[in-house]
Amino acid sequence: MAGENQTQVSEFVLLGFPHGQPFCFVLFLAIYLATLLRNSAVLALVSLDPHLHSPMYFFFSHLSCLDICCPSVMMPKMLANALHQQANISYRECPAQTFFLMGCAGSKCTLLAVMAYDCYAAMCQPLRYTAMSHGACAPVAAGCWLWGLLDCSMPTLLASRLPFCGAALQHIFCDVPLLLRAAYSNTRPSEVAVHAASVSVGLSPFLFVVVSYLCILATILGKPMAISRCKAFSTCSAHLPVVALYFVTANLNYNRPSSGYSLAAETLVSAPYCIVMPTLNPLIYSLRNQQMRGALRKAVWGWGTLGSPRSNA
Repeated sequence: MAGENQTQVSEFVLLGFPHGQPFCFVLFLAIYLATLLRNSAVLALVSLDPHLHSPMYFFFSHLSCLDICCPSVMMPKMLANALHQQANISYRECPAQTFFLMGCAGSKCTLLAVMAYDCYAAMCQPLRYTAMSHGACAPVAAGCWLWGLLDCSMPTLLASRLPFCGAALQHIFCDVPLLLRAAYSNTRPSEVAVHAASVSVGLSPFLFVVVSYLCILATILGKPMAISRCKAFSTCSAHLPVVALYFVTANLNYNRPSSGYSLAAETLVSAPYCIVMPTLNPLIYSLRNQQMRGALRKAVWGWGTLGSPRSNA
């Protein structure tokens, strides 16, 4: 790596960890296990139950997959650091963690926009939606994954090639803005790349989500709707505050002031979208859904009936 010829830094010290605190290890482990268990349950139910083989649940399963991948990029290292007197990460591990973390976050933003459009199409264009949605699901989901990973490539590459004047990062994991603040050369090209990436997979998808929900609301207010469609809108609208929290914290993380935040603010901004949301999303999007609960009862207890094949979310 070109930057290695310009810096003596071999590892970064992460200043966000209390030194040698078993409580942090237990807390992170509990969050991580809950994330794995809940999202794995969604993946298993969608895969095994034929009543859940619809576009909505297909996208739910991809969201769960991303919610497993995102914390898995950083949680194992965080668990190891929580037991050490000094939390650190090697110079080579840091850009790799940054790339996959930023890539998963970008893919999730794009997927959330697709899910918002899927909700709009299901309620506002039901005939067209039924005819075309199933065949488009796999290519669209693959595009979300690919776009997120490609979009983060340039910011990560530019940041990893910078010379660094210090070995301390004011956080509990690596990220591009932290690397830019630790560099002593001109970081303007890297900052431009980060802002461009955040617009394409952060701000733009969020605006698309807002427009999709406004179109749904306009359709509902413009003509009488069936009770089932009104219930579906009520369920979908409950997702909007969660989506807004995810997008707002993610965009703040990558479009922060050049001076950065305090250590506490750094953690407060990044924790919701990369640590907290992956364990809550299965409850908000999937497991609170009537059909998903019915499938879960049938799988665990062997009794109960699945709901109507019609979506309730």
